[in-house]
Amino acid sequence: MKKADLLRAWGRILSGYYPSLSVEITRECPLRCPGCYAYEPEHLGELGPLRSVADQNGAKLIDGVLDLVNRYRPLHVSIVGGEPLVRFRELDVLLPRLSDMGIGVQVVTSAVRTIPAAWSTINKLTLSVSIDGLQPEHDERRKPATYERILTNIQGHHINVHCTITRQMTGRDHYFEKFLDFWSARPEVKKIWFSIFTPQMGVQAEENLSSTEREEVLTELIRLKGRFPKAYLPNSVLRGYREPPKSPADCIFARTTVNFTADLKSKITPCQFGGQPDCSQCGCFASAGLNAVAGYRVLKVLPVRTLYDASDAIGKRAARMFIRS
Repeated sequence: MKKADLLRAWGRILSGYYPSLSVEITRECPLRCPGCYAYEPEHLGELGPLRSVADQNGAKLIDGVLDLVNRYRPLHVSIVGGEPLVRFRELDVLLPRLSDMGIGVQVVTSAVRTIPAAWSTINKLTLSVSIDGLQPEHDERRKPATYERILTNIQGHHINVHCTITRQMTGRDHYFEKFLDFWSARPEVKKIWFSIFTPQMGVQAEENLSSTEREEVLTELIRLKGRFPKAYLPNSVLRGYREPPKSPADCIFARTTVNFTADLKSKITPCQFGGQPDCSQCGCFASAGLNAVAGYRVLKVLPVRTLYDASDAIGKRAARMFIRS
């Protein structure tokens, strides 16, 4: 993040606003990926499963998202789902509008359908395509968003590959090397990000990594990152994976992002995962990076976390004065 962006984010926090907004733009998704946090029973708590939520479309969806943006004044918006491309017609209108407002937008997609060509010219838009492992594992987990389909649907765009590491990928010789080799060679790919599967408290999902497997994966990624420039693995993120936050209250990413589900009214708490995420096994890329940065000292004296906590307290008081939540 650039220094100017940090200063703008700090200004938002001091004013009682969230720098980031995340919106589950639809309840619909043609995929049935095992372990998908959005469709886990704990995700929305008492509201029920995501597929039971009354979502919006057409002008109501466009206006609803813009209302949230005007209310929370974020610097960055993440469009997630469900599958955002289910609402590509609404996004054809919404994405240019957000760009004209100077807001950075990330669309997180499976690329299960063609990404509209016009999106390639939208300023401050990031396309993040979820690709979970090499073709055999990915195609089994994420059909119909297969490798073949993704390669067709991303043509003409520049994307970031986002891979969520699950246990099924571990213990296999040169697995991540082969993954990085394949996607680094694609001209459409700008960066390759890695997250680690984050379970809910007490849930023994097949995707969970043991502490030994987690450390082996991180050691392997450290070894590989010098060979593959597109692999975005800064030391701050790797350090954050080794020292995850103790709770959502300790996570700067959770505290600086407000999350809404597909009815555009209900908040997802305590973070994007909803439910009761097991923070001791957190593998969120953004959380890892921000929480590692929190340990830095301003002028080698004041920890960033201390500065953030003080700024957040001031901002919360400002929000209460204006009855903003």
